[in-house]
Amino acid sequence: MAPNNTYPNQHPLDPLTPTEIEQAREIVDQGTEVTDDTRFIEITLAEPPKDALREFEQTDTSPVRQARVIVRDKGTQRSYKGIASLDEENLIEWTEIERGQPRMIGEEFVEVEEVVTSNPEFREAVQKRGADPDLAIVTAWSAGYDFVPEDIDRSRRLAHGIAWVNATDDDEGAEAYNRPLSGIHAWVDLDDREVIKIVDTGPKNTDVVNNLKTHYYREDKRDLRDDLKPYNVIQPEGPSWEIDGNTVEWQKWHIRVGFNHREGLVLYNIGYDDDGEERSILRRASWPEVITAYNDSDPDHDWKAPFDVGEYGIGRLANSLTEGCDCLGYMHYWDALLNDGDGEPQVIPNAICLHEEDYGTLWRHHDWRVDDDEVRRNRRLVISFISTIGNYDFAFYWYFYQDGSIEGQVRLTGCNATGLLETDQQETGYAEMVGPGHKSMLHQHVFNCRLDFELDGQRNTVREVNLKSVDYGPDGYDPTPHAESDRMRLNPHGNAAYVERTRFEREKDAQRMTNTHSGRYWEIINENVLNEATASPVGYRLRGKSGTNTAFAMQPGSSTAKRAGFAKNHLWVTQHADEEIYPAGEYPNQNPGGEGLPSWTAENRSIANEDIVVWYNMCQTHVGVPEDWPVLPVKMLSFKLEPAGFFEENPSIDIPPEHAIKNVEHWKTENQESMKFDD
Repeated sequence: MAPNNTYPNQHPLDPLTPTEIEQAREIVDQGTEVTDDTRFIEITLAEPPKDALREFEQTDTSPVRQARVIVRDKGTQRSYKGIASLDEENLIEWTEIERGQPRMIGEEFVEVEEVVTSNPEFREAVQKRGADPDLAIVTAWSAGYDFVPEDIDRSRRLAHGIAWVNATDDDEGAEAYNRPLSGIHAWVDLDDREVIKIVDTGPKNTDVVNNLKTHYYREDKRDLRDDLKPYNVIQPEGPSWEIDGNTVEWQKWHIRVGFNHREGLVLYNIGYDDDGEERSILRRASWPEVITAYNDSDPDHDWKAPFDVGEYGIGRLANSLTEGCDCLGYMHYWDALLNDGDGEPQVIPNAICLHEEDYGTLWRHHDWRVDDDEVRRNRRLVISFISTIGNYDFAFYWYFYQDGSIEGQVRLTGCNATGLLETDQQETGYAEMVGPGHKSMLHQHVFNCRLDFELDGQRNTVREVNLKSVDYGPDGYDPTPHAESDRMRLNPHGNAAYVERTRFEREKDAQRMTNTHSGRYWEIINENVLNEATASPVGYRLRGKSGTNTAFAMQPGSSTAKRAGFAKNHLWVTQHADEEIYPAGEYPNQNPGGEGLPSWTAENRSIANEDIVVWYNMCQTHVGVPEDWPVLPVKMLSFKLEPAGFFEENPSIDIPPEHAIKNVEHWKTENQESMKFDD
């Protein structure tokens, strides 16, 4: 599309405009000797250092506007990263990437499918499975590192292509996921655009067309229910928010919205208006890495461990959201401003959705003495985007509540990447059956959230909270448990328990796992600012909310554990550094591992009363069932940040009841059949 200047760039954190993307590409073209066969992996805003942002906020002095550029020069088979100054129109950094590879891009996915499906050896392998090669689809999976065959040079830019096939000409697209072509592995050089090697471990099913059933999911191929009535979300007076470019004000919340190739949606400068005082909570919040690691020891699948952010880019794969389907009610959308492989501006319309939604009861009390009810509805602001990574769809949501809490949520849906068994084989444990000869491999999704806290100021501390029980007496059981409590008998009645708080001093102290038995959560506090009601530090607590957060199952020293070292803990805390954004390292693609959080925290820096970043992992272990097929009903994972001594009372006390903001009788339904609109 033609570039335009309708997008804001007045704030240092506003995404690059289409014009700025073109400008950055021209700076690289003029300032380097890259060949004509160069792919622009990424042209995005180079976010100013935190100190420069603070200076801007205090003095209104704008930092230099810069673009971060990553390219793959296919002609020389080298990768580069650089910084282009848009204000000075020159290249101020340009270095070769020597460890790992830049992430794959959409144009390469297309090329992999084209070269593999036309390869004679591949087509022969498809025919061995009783299928038509012309109906095959191929997805480029990341190559990893240790699983690259020994006779292939790991320094080449590689993809590992795996295939499925449709049954007939009437089938289309993702319907091929019903028929995995297990055993066929295509190794592709993305620079040369050629198949290096086809590995065929042999067919598990010699007639996938007739032995496997097609489960359709599109509306035109299913008989749909006819007893579902419309559900409308109506806001006749409009929403309660105010939008100014990329900033949102809703109730007492202040939020800045951004977007980039890798992380997708990024939120900045999250603050809360507390009686006229704007109080800071988070400087930056995003999802900087996701790994989907497979646990089935079947050699057709045990190599799978794609990094969906670092190897694919969930921002680049974002969907254009659909009104009335992905969001309901009154919506506001932001476009995603990116670039294509040629460095031209690319706009994903409606990539970010903003809306309000009802969430049940906020608080209530019935006073029987005066027969009085006070009830408040819980309304929340939702900011979301959805990314499709091959077969999976991941939906990311941020919820802001009227009681001062924040929730980060991921919803998993899409199509499982399944595999084949011998036609008469049954399997459970490493994989689960979804049909005869058809299995869903056990796998884990780890979603990492990066939370750069500035809770009432720059210096914060984290402490862990656990529930502790108390034994009878100093030596355990007390034969006289009903004796009067004293120092030797702290629990005479057997009911005493307390919460124990442990202050994290250094980074290695804060590498922790969740524990539901002890009710474990973590408090982020500012020891320099005290709550006037309690004289205790102001704070927020971080706790898991929905979904089961399991341990990462990869063995220490394994290829996946080395490359995804960040996943071994649920919680990490680091001293802030501007360059520490990606927990698996900057370039996990074809990287042997050891970078990111494990490397940074080896320094064991101080995290007590420092500028800190909290990293929280949510690990979903997916044990497949037939009900997950052919499309996975949404599975939810979330955590919540709740005020804990940040306010002096319930901050939602001033929320008006419904009858104060609308004529409840006017909107009441009659017999659940029609709405009354009598004047």
